Amino acid sequence: MLLWYVSYGSNLSAARFGCYLYGGRPTGARRTYPGCRDRSAPRRTEPAWLPGGVYFATESPTWTGGVAFLDATIADAVAARRYLVTPGQFADVVAQEMRRPPQADLDLTELLDTGRQRLGGGRYETLVRVGEHAGFPMVTFTAPWSLSDVDTRAPSAAYLRMIGLGLMETHGWDPLRTADYLCARPGAAGHWSVDEVSSLLSS
Repeated sequence: MLLWYVSYGSNLSAARFGCYLYGGRPTGARRTYPGCRDRSAPRRTEPAWLPGGVYFATESPTWTGGVAFLDATIADAVAARRYLVTPGQFADVVAQEMRRPPQADLDLTELLDTGRQRLGGGRYETLVRVGEHAGFPMVTFTAPWSLSDVDTRAPSAAYLRMIGLGLMETHGWDPLRTADYLCARPGAAGHWSVDEVSSLLSS
């Protein structure tokens, strides 16, 4: 069995996602990742769009500043990237997001049957089925809360740059279009200007 892991945040960057798969430290991050038990490359990777909205909140110990979350109730569209991986690789990515060792598979029956599965109260412990493509389910993870439940927080320059480079790489956008998209997200809006983000992505 295979599934699409869909990223809407820093894993839009293939190099950053590679640190989850193969181990390593992303540029600008404060943490080194052990990598998956199965270090095979994704079978395929493609751009994707999701219904909903992205916002930045909480405080990242890896990047500092706010991190990206998906809220499917927001009337917007989310630029994303899907990676065709094994369920075991997806389980290991989830584990590493929550700072746990990648050592066990997940029973994804509830997720695939109902579209949602809560593993715990952590910020990336709510699994969501966001569609299907080419005969495989599309899944991601986000927080158990919604945008209206939390205070937003501006992302750091390093984190915003990683997402922006991933958007450019995945969707073929230029720095200005990418900056327009990112600066409209709650948490970044009002804290980062289009010119500032465009400069980050052009450097």
